Formats: sequence, C-alpha cells, structure tokens
Amino acid sequence: MAGETVLTFTGNLVDDPELRFTPAGHAIAKFRVASTPRTFDKSANEWRDGVAVFLTVTAWRSLGENAAGSLTRGMRVIVHGALKQRSYEDREGVKRTVYEIEAEDVGPSLKTATAAVTKTNGNQGPARQQQSSSGGYGAQQPANDPWANGQQQPAQNRGGYSDEPPF
Repeated sequence: MAGETVLTFTGNLVDDPELRFTPAGHAIAKFRVASTPRTFDKSANEWRDGVAVFLTVTAWRSLGENAAGSLTRGMRVIVHGALKQRSYEDREGVKRTVYEIEAEDVGPSLKTATAAVTKTNGNQGPARQQQSSSGGYGAQQPANDPWANGQQQPAQNRGGYSDEPPF
C-alpha cells in the first residue's frame, strides 16, 4: 500500500455483504458502511449526529469470503484499507466520481458487542470451507503446532521469561 491513502474507520453496515466470484474464481465482497460522527451539545445536554459518510468497501479473496460469512446489516465494523477514487458516466451521461475503500482488514467493533472468532483453514474463507471438513478452532491441528493444545512452549534465550510465546 505504498503511496496510497490508507485509512481506518468505524461505521455500521448499511446492507449485507454481497459475495461474488470473478471468472478466475477469486472471491470479492462488496458492502457499504455508514460512518456518522457524534458530538455532545453541552447547551442542550444531548448527543447530536453529524453528516453521515457512506463508503463502499471491497474485500478480496479470503477476506471477502470471511466478511460475507461473518458480517450482517447493522453491525458496527472497523475497516482498514486504501481509499480509491473512481469516475464513471451514469445512464444520463452525467460524469460521477465515487470514493471506495479497498479493504486490507475488516472486523467487528467490540465497543458495544462481543464476537466469537473461528480460525479459518489457510486462505479458505467460509464459502470454500464448507467443502472441507478440517480447520477452525477445535479441529485437529498439525502435530508440530505449539499452540494446538493451548499451552505455550517455553521461550528460548529470550531473557529467561518462560511465559513468552515462541516467536
């Protein structure tokens, strides 16, 4: 993302993510997020909503599949990605410019909610995992996975702390 305008913002999903696949088989999810600033009006002793900003978010491959399989309309999300500008002509011939986010990461906001996280199997999102019987927490892990049994391995030459993870 060098040289791009990268931003992180929070907002609410306006609609459910729409998952499609390119002819080459790559997943792409699109959804819109509304971010509305709120300020406290001391004179009225109440919160006031500002002007909402609506951005279309595009998430590719496993991120898109995971977003489509995890997020629904109304959820508060955190989006991190590159701001893109795209111009086009509408049906009436009027030139339009839209701003979109090409997501690098998307997740639910835990400010007012909780989430149960399920690890995916490699680069496969939920849509492709239905074809597979392995993956996710609680599934069989490789024998050499130090985290498979939930116990950390002792640190090696890392200042003598035995409770540090082995990385």
